[in-house]
Amino acid sequence: MAEFADHAALRVQAGHGGNGCASVHREKFKPLGGPDGGNGGRGGDVILEVDPSTATLLDFHRRPVRKAGNGKQGAGSNRNGADGTDLIIKIPNGTVVLSSDGQVLADLVGTGTRFVAAAGGRGGLGNAALASPRRKAPGFALKGEPGEQRELTLELKTVADIGLVGFPNAGKSSLIAAISAARPKIADYPFTTLIPNLGVAEAGEVQFVVADVPGLIPGASEGRGLGHDFLRHVERCSALVHVLDCATTEPGRDPISDLDIIEAELASYDQSLADRPRLVALNKIDVPAARELADLVKPELTARGSGALAVYEVSAATTEGLRELKFAMAHLVAQARAARTEAEPARLVIRPAAVSEPGFEVVRTPDGAYLIRGDKPARWVRQTDFGNDEAVGYLADRLARLGVEEALADAGAEPGDTVLIGDLDDAVVFDWDPTLPAGGGHARGPRGTDWRLGG
Repeated sequence: MAEFADHAALRVQAGHGGNGCASVHREKFKPLGGPDGGNGGRGGDVILEVDPSTATLLDFHRRPVRKAGNGKQGAGSNRNGADGTDLIIKIPNGTVVLSSDGQVLADLVGTGTRFVAAAGGRGGLGNAALASPRRKAPGFALKGEPGEQRELTLELKTVADIGLVGFPNAGKSSLIAAISAARPKIADYPFTTLIPNLGVAEAGEVQFVVADVPGLIPGASEGRGLGHDFLRHVERCSALVHVLDCATTEPGRDPISDLDIIEAELASYDQSLADRPRLVALNKIDVPAARELADLVKPELTARGSGALAVYEVSAATTEGLRELKFAMAHLVAQARAARTEAEPARLVIRPAAVSEPGFEVVRTPDGAYLIRGDKPARWVRQTDFGNDEAVGYLADRLARLGVEEALADAGAEPGDTVLIGDLDDAVVFDWDPTLPAGGGHARGPRGTDWRLGG
């Protein structure tokens, strides 16, 4: 199996909330001492956290399913259930989290940055918490909510200051080895580099990270070679360095055409890369013929972009020209960091729902039923024990207080019509009977029954 992975599928399951407890306090000479059922514990969250010691997504290929702990059930004597244990998953810096439909949910950069990938379910209330002046001794408790389940895609985009781009065997890995302590694999055959290599370089007082983007060839942005898999790693780079092989003997290759091809591939992948500062490194000038070619093409390259393209003749083998190239890289990095510092800090915009919004909507289904959609009704249904008539009556009271009955009447519902609550493919079905009173907390009859349901 490969030792590096920058793309992985992940299924996360948060913990379920614990059920509440329906209990009555009993002791000598006090057989009915009041409700004392405790609440269920909250389910654990699944949290993604950036960890600098993690450099790959390979572990998610081995274990693609992760689950957090469930909350414990409440107990009598007002004992609440324990909360489920949160599951903290370590991920590399620069990981992008996408939903199953490709929507970006989070872009995690910076050690310790967290994202709740799946929220744990709330614990159900025990009958002690449900007691009220109208319902002094509830004979039911609420069930815990299911934990959130998600299908996610993780993509790693290397966080580097400088990206080295160029054809295979242009000397990018050798260049990183020469200017940093990194020791990537170096060999004289195409696609030696199969993963992005990172190295930390220093020039003056500026330290910066350099990344080698492997496998760029014509058609890389369309899936040829390895470039399509690794082009995403240049997206975060502050600047790019074209490493051009001046000693290649491959037919049809020269520094000018190589530069044009790589620029076209970058533009095809992401047009925003066209505005990224760039340098050119004419590599392998330790070879006499390569030095002659570098001297020949340097004026033409320098003239590009109204003379804004800085060109350096270097040799990774002898380190000639590398000091000047490193200081040029450091200058671009320092400029980019200063621009980020001066920029206005990002602000979190919170748009709470208006107080007047009902929190649900009533829609007609193709077969003429009435579907109630909304977070609150759906959550209340999941928390209801439909084997307990009193719990079902409590649900009816909550829905009535929310305004569901009035909304159904306004939508044209008639007695006996079918009403669904929740998702259409997994909804709870009721027959609407507006003649039964609801919303006033009616709790007549023995515990666990409701007179409106014939209990």
